[in-house]
Amino acid sequence: MDIEKVKIDIQKGAGPIALKTVRQSLLVEKPADLTAAAQFLKDSPDYRMDYLSSVTAADYLDYLETVYHFYSMEKKHGPVTLRVRVKRDNPVCPSLVPLYRGAEFQERDNFDLFGIIYEGHPDLRRVMLWDNFEGFPMRKDYAQEDSETLESQDIEWLDRHGIKVPEAARLKAEELKKAGKRALAERRVEDKT
Repeated sequence: MDIEKVKIDIQKGAGPIALKTVRQSLLVEKPADLTAAAQFLKDSPDYRMDYLSSVTAADYLDYLETVYHFYSMEKKHGPVTLRVRVKRDNPVCPSLVPLYRGAEFQERDNFDLFGIIYEGHPDLRRVMLWDNFEGFPMRKDYAQEDSETLESQDIEWLDRHGIKVPEAARLKAEELKKAGKRALAERRVEDKT
């Protein structure tokens, strides 16, 4: 599909939406305009983008981005790819679940792993990680846990399940808890000599 034509059509049909061409996709410059752009693609007789195949996310350090791939099953064409960028410190984007039910699980996945908040989502909660999980592991600034060091909640779980824990591991967990620290992996420092 001619992405420049799609851009012009969206701007004519959905109102004054700021769009920027990024390779073979369109960046919706204001997240609040995403719904109008997607609604146009879905309802326009020329496009009839009735299938949202994927909702993915990426961390570019300066911002987080959600990427949407739309197809028309009726007209047998696509994809049209829309991108939306949000600030890391306020990662809020409108949900497309009201337009595309298939976005529900995928937006939850992005929320779970990247921390992007999809406003208007009917059930935005973690889907792969547990409720008390700290952080968003797909962000580039995520501090990885030290898999060799147990924390107090790990030891409690192991005790409940009858698994023997070495005394040294118990002592280390107590030290971390008293210090108010977590078992974070240390990044390797490269030798510059």
